[in-house]
Amino acid sequence: MTEGEAAPAATGTPGTRNLTARIVAALVLAPSAIAIAYVGGWLWAALVTLAAIGLYVEWLAIVGEARRIGVVASGVAALALAGIVLPLKLALVALPLGLLAVAALTPERRIWATTGFIYAAAAEQASIMLRSDPAMGWTALMLVFLVVWVTDIGGYFAGRGFGGPKLWPRISPNKTWAGALGGFAASVAVAAGFAAFGLGKAGPLLLLGSILSIVSQLGDLFESAVKRRFGVKDSSRIIPGHGGLLDRLDGFVAAVVLAAILGFLRRGADGVGSGLMMW
Repeated sequence: MTEGEAAPAATGTPGTRNLTARIVAALVLAPSAIAIAYVGGWLWAALVTLAAIGLYVEWLAIVGEARRIGVVASGVAALALAGIVLPLKLALVALPLGLLAVAALTPERRIWATTGFIYAAAAEQASIMLRSDPAMGWTALMLVFLVVWVTDIGGYFAGRGFGGPKLWPRISPNKTWAGALGGFAASVAVAAGFAAFGLGKAGPLLLLGSILSIVSQLGDLFESAVKRRFGVKDSSRIIPGHGGLLDRLDGFVAAVVLAAILGFLRRGADGVGSGLMMW
């Protein structure tokens, strides 16, 4: 999440403790995610599926539908089947059935519950499809990872360092234009690094890095808008310094879904990573 916050006046303040917690959590989670993504296969699919289930449950908690066991169970079962048990073609059957079950079992806030299921399912399938490309899946996934991460990190420090006008105070009062531009600049630098190492053409990579950074920030704002709509500060407290999975993965979800769509449109289901990286 790209945030610009006022710098704490002294060490030991809540702002400093929060930053320390963010750094420690990132140092644990980021290498673990990279290692599992490198291995790929069922291990990556399992991690992604667990994350998608977490996203879905947190979403239901935000919109006030997590107390309905049938809604939770039907969505979780569909995500588990589609992510771990079934191949892609059958997954595309299980997910619509899961969506219908979630809709049928939600008498109130049906649109919100089904939106949460679609959000989690899209994140799950996009992440699996992007990595499954044997030629460029790993490279494409690393581009998305790094663009999202540096957008977050660059935005955080640019926002704290420069402050200035708020980006959208009604939705996310801590985010600033300086933070948004700082995150954008960092993502362009990452894309330039990929081009320098011969991992794609410079022009398309710079454009892709820019677009993914913007989409990542829009994904962050979208999640913030949902939380503000229901008066929730954090989706959960599962990750120290970051809040919940939704708080941590909102930008990644938006970016990886767009990346998978672009790759799929260019190379089909078996070449999503190549479609994203090879122009």
